[in-house]
Amino acid sequence: MKSSVEQLDPTRVKISVDVPYAELKPSIDEAYKTIGGQVTIPGFRQGKVPARIIDQRVGRPAVIQEAINNGLDGFYRESVEEHDLKPMGQPEVEISEVPGLDGTEDGDLTFTVDVDVRPEITLPAYDTINVEVDPIEVTEEDVDAELEQLRTRFGTLSSVDRPASKDDFVTLDLVATIDGEEIDTASDISYQVGAGTMLDGMDEALDGLSADETTTFETTFAGGEHAGETGTVSITLSAVKVRELPEADDDFAQLASEFDTIDELRADLREQAAKQKETDQGAQARDKVLESLIETLEVPVPEKVVTDEVERHLESESRLDDDEHRKEVTEETERNLRTQFILDAIAEAEEVEVTQPELIEYLISASQQYGMNPNEFAEMLDSSGQVNALVGEVTRRKALAAALAGAVVKDTEGNVVDMEEFTSPPEDEAAEGSDESAEGDDDSEDVIEPDAVTEGDKAN
Repeated sequence: MKSSVEQLDPTRVKISVDVPYAELKPSIDEAYKTIGGQVTIPGFRQGKVPARIIDQRVGRPAVIQEAINNGLDGFYRESVEEHDLKPMGQPEVEISEVPGLDGTEDGDLTFTVDVDVRPEITLPAYDTINVEVDPIEVTEEDVDAELEQLRTRFGTLSSVDRPASKDDFVTLDLVATIDGEEIDTASDISYQVGAGTMLDGMDEALDGLSADETTTFETTFAGGEHAGETGTVSITLSAVKVRELPEADDDFAQLASEFDTIDELRADLREQAAKQKETDQGAQARDKVLESLIETLEVPVPEKVVTDEVERHLESESRLDDDEHRKEVTEETERNLRTQFILDAIAEAEEVEVTQPELIEYLISASQQYGMNPNEFAEMLDSSGQVNALVGEVTRRKALAAALAGAVVKDTEGNVVDMEEFTSPPEDEAAEGSDESAEGDDDSEDVIEPDAVTEGDKAN
């Protein structure tokens, strides 16, 4: 087999392939077996029909077509591997010559494939990337906030005889209707006024409402089969409660921690606040390094891949005619693709590999975000073919960490910030995973969330 590549633009190529009849023949032989097992011809058992009889009854062109359909993807992938291409989206195939239609065993199968590919990217030296982050400074206000959160966890709710106001906790019954027809009900709902986590207009309706009182408000439903529709919601309040917090004293320190005094507890909370600020500082540096790479590198994106992904996204939301949203989704998709291309290029340059412990750690973290058991989450990813996407995500995270480790990070006071602790994996993980790694399929890549673009689709 011979193949050549013509670069149509930075993100699209034309692959020209010539396959000699001899290399197509195994697919032709397999096609005869397949067709022979499908047809019923008097005098012959299924699967035992001679090739010449199949040619007479089914036709030689049908056999060749079956052989091409079965073999084309393999020839395409072989040419992709030969030229070290990274295809994206759906290939467009055009067959110009088909051998063997007349029964002879010569000639070539000739076809071309137009396909989008990942662009070549020239990465900068990481030490030329300079970013500025906030300094780590723990104030008394930070400690007070940590202590307030801890007190809130040990708070108790007490009923009060007054109208509800912001931050109060209420118990209520709810009835939703559209044009007078009841569509949903709920009873004994506990809700914090002002949380903004339920229906638009609900917080305003609750403000000033007392126990045993009923009110109604108009709202646009955000989810379910009535999403986007406007209706009326009636709420009846049964209780108004306030959260009472324990005093921040030595007794509370002994109740809520292993410490005997409130001063010891505050000292520990100060350390926790410092660790959180250090984590926040590392995340800020990481985000700024990525933003610097995106802004400074000229990274083209495949127009067709972007268009297909935007159409898929808008169709799933039934918003194909929303031009303003289309623009937003297009910009987001283009940025996601550029981010993926840059991080994939870094991963290749740094020869990033994902260890089994790293993959498990990320899987557990992701499963918690979805509120799922890690084993069930892993089974869901496997059944939906998303394991490679998971590996790709972890790989890109490690790639960004590599860039961050080499970048120059300073705080706003001019002090150099050491990113080693933030970018280096724990020693036990590194040792455990040194001899085993989980690598993704080279023919398949995925765009970073929120949306995915499938790459390396079959050419058939």
